[in-house]
Amino acid sequence: MTQDITIKITDREGITHEVQAPTDMNMNVMELVSAYELAPAGTIGICGGMAMCASCQCYILNQVTLPEMSDDEEAMLSEAFNVKDNSRLGCQIYLTNALGGLEIALAPES
Repeated sequence: MTQDITIKITDREGITHEVQAPTDMNMNVMELVSAYELAPAGTIGICGGMAMCASCQCYILNQVTLPEMSDDEEAMLSEAFNVKDNSRLGCQIYLTNALGGLEIALAPES
């Protein structure tokens, strides 16, 4: 049975939003941020979620089991700005029940 999960997202201005995320729509974190308008239009998901721009880079703030990082994601992060050890691309993290309680912060615009 699918259900909504709760995710905490800290936007680029430092404001934390607790949002409900559907797990039955094949959405990713980037799309969730866009749906809740937590980043100005045109500043996130520029490549359409293809792991080619890093505009959806975020920092994972807590211990939640995430999917393995793909070669494409790893390559994009190796070229991105403001990368930290806990950086991931939001477009590569699909919303599943296992992500309930996830806490992220959006990386600064580069």
